[in-house]
Formats: sequence, C-alpha cells, structure tokens
Amino acid sequence: MARVIDMPKLSDTMQEGVIAKWNVKEGDKVSSGDVIAEVETDKATMDVEVYDAGTVLKILAKEGDAVPLGGIMAIIGKPGEDISALLGGKPTTVSATAPEPASDKKDASAVSNGKQEKSFDPILGDLDMKSTPAATDDRVKASPLARKMAEEQGLDLGKIKGSGPEGRIVKVDVVAAESTPEKIINPPAAKVVFVAPSAQDEDIRISQMRKTIARRLAESKFTSPHFYETIDIDMKQAIVAREQLNAISDVKISFNDFVVKACAVALRRHPKVNTSWLEDVIRFNGSVNIAVAVAVEDGLLTPVIRNTDQKGLRQISAETKDLATRARDKKLQPEEWEGSTFTISNLGMYGIEEFTAIINPPNAAILAVGAIRDVPVVENGLVVPGKRMKVTLSSDHRVVDGATVAQFLSTLRQLLENPSSMLL
Repeated sequence: MARVIDMPKLSDTMQEGVIAKWNVKEGDKVSSGDVIAEVETDKATMDVEVYDAGTVLKILAKEGDAVPLGGIMAIIGKPGEDISALLGGKPTTVSATAPEPASDKKDASAVSNGKQEKSFDPILGDLDMKSTPAATDDRVKASPLARKMAEEQGLDLGKIKGSGPEGRIVKVDVVAAESTPEKIINPPAAKVVFVAPSAQDEDIRISQMRKTIARRLAESKFTSPHFYETIDIDMKQAIVAREQLNAISDVKISFNDFVVKACAVALRRHPKVNTSWLEDVIRFNGSVNIAVAVAVEDGLLTPVIRNTDQKGLRQISAETKDLATRARDKKLQPEEWEGSTFTISNLGMYGIEEFTAIINPPNAAILAVGAIRDVPVVENGLVVPGKRMKVTLSSDHRVVDGATVAQFLSTLRQLLENPSSMLL
C-alpha cells in the first residue's frame, strides 16, 4: 500500500521545513534508511530518511518550498499503484517508470465535480480554482532558490513564467530559462552601482530560523517580565592570566571563555539564577549548561556547553570553537542546541560597550557582555589607565529577584577580577 512521507519534526521549535534538496526523483526505488531529502529547519539543515522500501510515486513539494510540520512531502509505494486516496482527488495511477515532468503545470490530482474545478495542493489542500482570483501582486513571486539562481545567471525574473502555486517561479523554471538567451537581460547585481533613478523594494522570504527567532523572542519579551542589572568589571588580571595561559596552551583562550567559566562557577554558587520557569513549577536545574549565542547568516543560534562548571578553560574554549563553527555551517544536531540553563551573548568583539539581551526561554537569565574599554580609573588616590568591561544581566522577575541577581553579579565580578579563584 502506498505511504506518504510527511514533514518530520526535526527540532524542538520547528513548525515548518524548507526542501533544500531532493536526493531522489519520481520513479526511483528507495530502501529503509535512505536519505531522500535535505530539509532546512529553524536551526540547521537536516536529513530526512524513509523507513519503508518502495518506489517514489509522487513528489509534492519542490526544492525551495516550505512544508508545514506533518505536511506531505512525497508518496512511495508500488509502481502503477493508485494513490488517489492519498491525493484526495480522482483515481490516479502513477507510473514509476514514466514520472510526471517537474515543469508540468497541471497537478495530477486536479479534479472536476461538474460544478467547479478544484486542485489539490499538498500544503494548502483543496483550492477552488474558479473562486480564487489570479494573482495581482506587482512583485515577482519566486522561491529563494530560484531567485538566487536567477541573480547568479543574470536572468530577469519578470520574463520567466512560473509553474509553482499562483505562478510562483521555482528552480525548474529558472533552469529552463537559462537556455533562452533573450531572457538574460539583467547584468549581475554586483556590476550595477547606483544607476537606477529610484530603488525598487524587494521582499525576501523569511527563513525558518528567522521565523523562530521572531516568535520566541516576542514570546519572551512580552511574557517574561524582564529587569536589568549592570556591573563594571576590572579586567586587568584577566588580561594577564589570558596571556600567560595562551603562552603554554595549544588551544587559544578568549575573554569569552573566561566569562563562560566564571558564569558557570557563579551559577553553582547561586542556584536560584540557574532556574527555569515552567508555568506550574520553578525548576532548579541540577546541571549548569551554558548556551553561547553565535551569529550566523540567517540570525542567531545558541549551542550549549554541558556541565560547564566541571570543565576547564581549555576544554570550554575548544568546545565553543567547535560548536560555533558547526553552527555557522548548519551542522549542529538537536541535542547540541537544547537543554540550556543560562545564556551568554557577547558583542564585545564588535566594539559594543553595553547592551541588553532578551531572555532565552526557559532560562531565567541571559548575560550581555560588552567590550573591554580603556578608561581612566582612580587607584589609591591616583588616576591610572584601566581596563573595564560592562556586563548586563537580563532576568525573569517571575523566577529571580533583584537582590539575588546582584549577589550573582558580585560573585561574577570577583571571579573575573581574580581569575585564579575560579580554580578553587
């Protein structure tokens, strides 16, 4: 019996996935465990496997298309099998040896009930073709992949006829247009330097990552009552300690590694900050798992260093570098971004002296780390050069109180101003 391959849940916050690449085509035979597609989630690009052997009878989502969680991606079964019950239309026999061309605009599931024509879309369901007006949007509708391909080839999207839903231009349309010279009328974007009299607005599809960031941060900001406390830290001893350690260590240690380690020690000493709001209960987390915010192309990821308080600076540095590299390459696995109990966001390397960050639920707090500044300070009645760094803790007032946060920050300052104390 034919079976559907639906969009699986590949991350804890995933609501839909974008087909980044199909590894099969209609008519291909697959076995259990075969990776048939790569899907872009809000966190990474993940593989989708099949669990049953069969033949790919129908692919219902093109590369670049977004499919909601549980939406149908493809159908597998036996060659020639009737899949009408799965398509929701009239009896349809699909030949695995003669698949429908990818550029065909007619859906095999199009039906007529004698009153009105309908078409079945795997994401939207039945569409009333007569009651749905033609698209009147002046903007060219195209998938991100198609738009990128057209830009690279110098193709004018306005000259390409789309075969996707509502005339949307997809990959196969651009591929077909590449062989038509007269359509290549736009020079590559990099060669155009302010020659147009006016700029034209461009709408870019929101990535899965950006959608999730927007949703989670909005939920956090408007649900958690944030409050902020800032402290200024003398970093002279940390600078000296870092130079000494890097002179003997094969793994270069950063100031951020010092902050991560100091936070881990401070969290163990102040367990009320290492908590989570879970609506009915406040969880005091037994482990100290610190997430480090990493800027990536589409937004922000927060890979987690587990049991941070039990690790030394060298191990923290190595893990942070590895996680950050794989985060930027979208190679992280779900267990590497889940389960944090505290988050650190550091913009000091960009010269930002002070900022506030939005809490990463269900954490109770997030630390915003600024740049180390050269400032005059008073020591023993004399004005001398100083190295100072401001950090701001954003906290959820449902979980922690101001005095608790002040005590945590005081401990954090003591640890960073006396780095050797982190080893005690």
